[in-house]
Amino acid sequence: MKLAISGKGGVGKTTLAALLAQAYADAGQQVLAVDADPSPCLAGALGFPAGLRAQLHPIVEMDELIAERTGARPGSMGGFFTLNPRVDDIPERFSVVHRGVRLLEMGAVELGGSGCICPESAMLKTLFTHLLFRKDDVLILDMYAGVEHLGRATVDFVDALLIVVEPTRRSLGTAVQIKKLAQDIGLERFWLVGNKVQNEAERAFLQREAPDLPLLGVLPMDPAVLEADRLGLAVYDHVPALRQSALQMAGQLDSLNN
Repeated sequence: MKLAISGKGGVGKTTLAALLAQAYADAGQQVLAVDADPSPCLAGALGFPAGLRAQLHPIVEMDELIAERTGARPGSMGGFFTLNPRVDDIPERFSVVHRGVRLLEMGAVELGGSGCICPESAMLKTLFTHLLFRKDDVLILDMYAGVEHLGRATVDFVDALLIVVEPTRRSLGTAVQIKKLAQDIGLERFWLVGNKVQNEAERAFLQREAPDLPLLGVLPMDPAVLEADRLGLAVYDHVPALRQSALQMAGQLDSLNN
């Protein structure tokens, strides 16, 4: 199972990624969760202890590693460097494990935009391709607001793109844009996940107005989500209603994948 999670900033991508990762891990599956946000926070949502979080560093910020593997210093444009550096040892070497979830932080390339030709970009693209070819039971990619990390050569290995939205027309408009970008690179399997849903009327709104996107499920609005963040606790443990919703969605995805 390879799942990519996208959506506009602040809608709850990381919350969903953490919930699904722990749900699959508790079911006994091997889970690799990848935080591809420029401001990583998946470790906190998973409730990783401070000592483990301190061991995590985004791959894109590892200048010495990138220079060693690509032959060029990060930040350099043009010139010669390796476009397919060695990355097979990175997931185990630079990740940490807690409660059955292996977590890797990748970060994002900000120099020159998503299409820049630079050592950092080459490193991340090669690493993403490697991750999608791995034989982990479950790979969960907590993406940035778009799908720029995915490419035409890797979309066949993504079982589904989960687009997280709030129950508003503006949020659904962003989902349409993300779906179009994903279709442009050949991705065809999409699911919508509603977050911060307060009542049945908002759930019905998402089902009615979703732009040709099937609704996988919803995460209810719950102030305990913010409380979990303040206390440094895993949202999966601290908010039973969200845990139950995530378990139902994980079950649906398993049935669709079999």
